[in-house]
Amino acid sequence: MGEVQWIKLKVGMFDDSKIKYIEALPERDTIITIWVKLLTLAGKYNEQGYIMLSENLPYNAEMLANEFNRPLNSVRLAIQTFQKLGMVEDVQGVIKVSNWDKHQNIEGLEKIREQNRLRKQRQREKQKELPDSHVTSRDSHATEEELELDKELELEEEVSTLSGNPTTHQPHYQPIINYLNEKTGKHYKHTTNKTQTVIKARWNEGFTEDDFKKVIDNKVAEWKGTDMEKFLRPETLFGNKFEGYLNQQVINKETENNPYANLF
Repeated sequence: MGEVQWIKLKVGMFDDSKIKYIEALPERDTIITIWVKLLTLAGKYNEQGYIMLSENLPYNAEMLANEFNRPLNSVRLAIQTFQKLGMVEDVQGVIKVSNWDKHQNIEGLEKIREQNRLRKQRQREKQKELPDSHVTSRDSHATEEELELDKELELEEEVSTLSGNPTTHQPHYQPIINYLNEKTGKHYKHTTNKTQTVIKARWNEGFTEDDFKKVIDNKVAEWKGTDMEKFLRPETLFGNKFEGYLNQQVINKETENNPYANLF
């Protein structure tokens, strides 16, 4: 999905029993600060709560100490504490925030995106009815997240226009999803709004049906039969890592030590 620069922090977070446990520790302030910094770092990368510096490089304790400007021993203590409390987990050497949907509401983002799309559609229809009028202000009730996603949609439209691929030329949703289902044995629908959104974004960037099939082939060869198979889904395959997936050199999953490497 698109990068959204926010995470959720509940106002009652300090009433949580795990935070209360941490507050009883000698380095409570440092550990809580590291926790918040860890959440923002996961939000910055925005891929299921994994803590990554780049596509192939996960953060370790030494890197986090440098990133957070905290002593290495404090960072190690914090990570051990988070693991003990089930707040983070180690997934094949990659630190992952547990229950990431508590901190980044993915379904909520998609709902906001759809509401925003409908709002913009109504706005365009109104402009067509009144060709001499110009909308000068946004909906005063729009949330910060809606405005952020509004900018993203506007950017996608600009990319479409500049690339010479008008949105009236509809992507081949059905053959792409049929191919994905054939290769993965899954049953995704080509009519789902979330699926069409990611396909259309890449299509408007100039990618073709063959490019989508190539990405599917690359990731099926790498991920099928591994723990990464659950990521063989439209929002991951056709998201903002699409071009990297398209041009990657596929590594045999049986000899790859870290199957999570090419996800990031």
